[in-house]
Amino acid sequence: MIHENAAVLHQEMAWFQQVVDLRMKKYFAEDGSTTLPDQLPPPQLKGNGAVYAQIVQHYNMNATERLVLLLALIPHICPQLLDVFFTKNATYDRGFTEFGGIKGQHHGGFLPTGETAAFLAAASSLEQRFRLIELFGPDHFFAKHSILKLVPSNAEEPLLSGTLSLYPEYLSYFTLGTAHKPDYSINFPAKRIETSLEWSDLVLEDHTMEEVEEIRAWIEHGNTLMNDWGMSRKIKPGYRSLFYGPPGTGKSMTACLLGKTFSMDVYRIDLSMIVSKFIGETEKNLAQVFDRAANQNWILFFDEADALFGKRTQTSSSNDRYANQEVAYLLQRIEDFPGMIVLATNLKANIDDAFGRRFQSMIYFSMPGPEQRFRLWQQAFPSNVQLEEKLNLEEIARKHELAGGAIINVSRYSCLMALKRNSTTILHKDVVNGIRKEFGKEGKTV
Repeated sequence: MIHENAAVLHQEMAWFQQVVDLRMKKYFAEDGSTTLPDQLPPPQLKGNGAVYAQIVQHYNMNATERLVLLLALIPHICPQLLDVFFTKNATYDRGFTEFGGIKGQHHGGFLPTGETAAFLAAASSLEQRFRLIELFGPDHFFAKHSILKLVPSNAEEPLLSGTLSLYPEYLSYFTLGTAHKPDYSINFPAKRIETSLEWSDLVLEDHTMEEVEEIRAWIEHGNTLMNDWGMSRKIKPGYRSLFYGPPGTGKSMTACLLGKTFSMDVYRIDLSMIVSKFIGETEKNLAQVFDRAANQNWILFFDEADALFGKRTQTSSSNDRYANQEVAYLLQRIEDFPGMIVLATNLKANIDDAFGRRFQSMIYFSMPGPEQRFRLWQQAFPSNVQLEEKLNLEEIARKHELAGGAIINVSRYSCLMALKRNSTTILHKDVVNGIRKEFGKEGKTV
């Protein structure tokens, strides 16, 4: 994939260089012709298997759109191509205003702006300039599908003075040929989570699994329902689900398995970096996540969601009012988000009631019954260990109500005790001690 992208981009950059050379030649000859880049048609990409070529063909990009796309991409792959724009105006001993561009804090090359694109594609034609501005509007596929944007340096400065910026996802597609997986940071407070387990390892009540199957059906057939069946006129895009129930009952694991099954990255939102005591900061932090995920094939997973999506209260102070505004903002963003969102909480009662109608499903993950617990105990231990003769897992499952997560903790403890004895036999007393430790966490006794 990298080889194919490199090959096609070599052709594209050669075309870009020709466009720049011809525009410079015409500019300094005071030829204001606006026929560029049409005078130099871009390379034919039909049938090319490179990801770059497929995306250009998918959006049926015209020559101007391809020129702007390359202008945003070149600083990342061949920045020296833009050095020509450092040419100084001898009359004023400074750069040419028409060329636009800025110099980065650490990048020594030329960073193109909207003015740079206007110079190449529109020259002195106001009509062409106005048409170029349309490429940066909210209805153009550049913005709709988060391909590239103009980043304004100051709200009061002209629109085209903004820097051309390619979204990281498409930079990754155009170079590596694969989807970009963002790093956990203050600008993207979410961590990718995954599981090595399979659906056969997930033990749920039948009715719970049936509701999970509804989510699987949406992921598999949602596009057909919305587009081919015309439901996009009647329902909002995206799918929102609430998982609620005691800890350790499989909520996180279910989200990870959904992602694994359908090749969707699952990102668990770090609420400690989202929630802020400063007014407006929580909304701003959350907007970064939603905006970044809007056109990605991801599952956003909000664990302990009641910390962020709690009930609104009667406004007896300014703090209450701003807290209520936060919840109202979250309601709006969740309802408008076009992707997959899963909220998980131990206590459904803590979630604001207004979220209810915005969820397509609300799934209760109950404590497993004796049969489910027995299956969990059978799956909990490594295949290379033996159980002590008096260790009856069926009896243990019947007597002690534990969730799957707690059973795994007991298994871990028992296996460590066996290793400490330099043995591969799991003892009954170790399992009981492990259960006692789990109950102790909740103030219970065996």
